[in-house]
Amino acid sequence: MSETASAAAVPAPAALGQLQLVRLLQLASPALPVGAYTYSQGLEWAVECGAVRDEAGAGRWIGDLLSHGAGRFEAPLLARLVQAWAVGEDAEVARLNDDFICSRETSELRAETLQMGYSLVRLLTELDAFAGLPGWRERLRGIDSPAFPTAWAAAAAAWNIDAGAALAAYLWAWLENQVMAAVKAVPLGQSAGQRLLAGLGARVPELAAAALVLPEAEWSNFTPGLAIASSRHETQYTRLFRS
Repeated sequence: MSETASAAAVPAPAALGQLQLVRLLQLASPALPVGAYTYSQGLEWAVECGAVRDEAGAGRWIGDLLSHGAGRFEAPLLARLVQAWAVGEDAEVARLNDDFICSRETSELRAETLQMGYSLVRLLTELDAFAGLPGWRERLRGIDSPAFPTAWAAAAAAWNIDAGAALAAYLWAWLENQVMAAVKAVPLGQSAGQRLLAGLGARVPELAAAALVLPEAEWSNFTPGLAIASSRHETQYTRLFRS
């Protein structure tokens, strides 16, 4: 092989950065086949009981959960998971995975993260872009009952995605799913959904940056409204969503 051909076969640094971006977009895409669109995380009950009636109410409900739930617990835990996967601390990954499952306060929320985690593990272990990387398939399969953020973090670490970008994308994907649930359940128009995404999305960079450095002692998932809504949703008579 000529020197010119050899050089052309090696991706340039810029191209590698673009590949990481593409992988991140794939992870954050609503097309990721993990069933996220079937869950509302209690939002459907909030609509049923009248706590969320319109665009403004949806913005308050989702915004509070973004800032005080996903941003204060799930995001910093995800950051630590990415780091642990990257440096081979599989025992730490298992600990964090157990902590996250224990933090799910209702049967629906627990079932949601386990189902989505199972689906993502199945996808990744059949995906050459992940399973073809040495050791990653075996490491991921070694986690007992992986939660969704655990599997998601494994992909982010395996694909060398920047931790800050990974957190921003994860929070965005969570936010997008909640807004789309509100569009269906309230219901809201598509333009209202885009206004909510634009407004609430502006919080994501700051939340992601804070999550990267938040000590574990300060993580908090104290969101009693979510726990009540989710538990009430379990017996809601008519439902579009599984949580």
